[in-house]
Amino acid sequence: MSNVPSDLKYAKSHEWVRVQGDTATIGITDHAQHELTDVVFVELPAVNRQVQAGEACAVVESVKTASDIYSPVSGQILEINKSVVDNPALVNTEPYSGGWFYKIKLSQPAEAESLMNPDQYKSQIEGH
Repeated sequence: MSNVPSDLKYAKSHEWVRVQGDTATIGITDHAQHELTDVVFVELPAVNRQVQAGEACAVVESVKTASDIYSPVSGQILEINKSVVDNPALVNTEPYSGGWFYKIKLSQPAEAESLMNPDQYKSQIEGH
């Protein structure tokens, strides 16, 4: 059973969003890291880059595959987590804390409201 924190929003493509004011922190879910297996490389977007919701903006490589990471919300990249670049295993061990990818200044805060809540995401990953 995957860990699905109740204080986050979720995208169908398995990214999570933690909204604090007009800023959101983005990462991939416990389910996603489990499916990927051992993450060996993370490529993050450039700071100040403008991204649109649904746009591929990062890449995660594991021992078995490479996957694009899509921004669940639109805005400007404020900060990236250099720790996951230096230590990609954080994505596996701490997907909701030390393994976050980037912080974004929301240009359209309503987008975050339209993402899945924890119960909806659990239903998706459990195949209901």
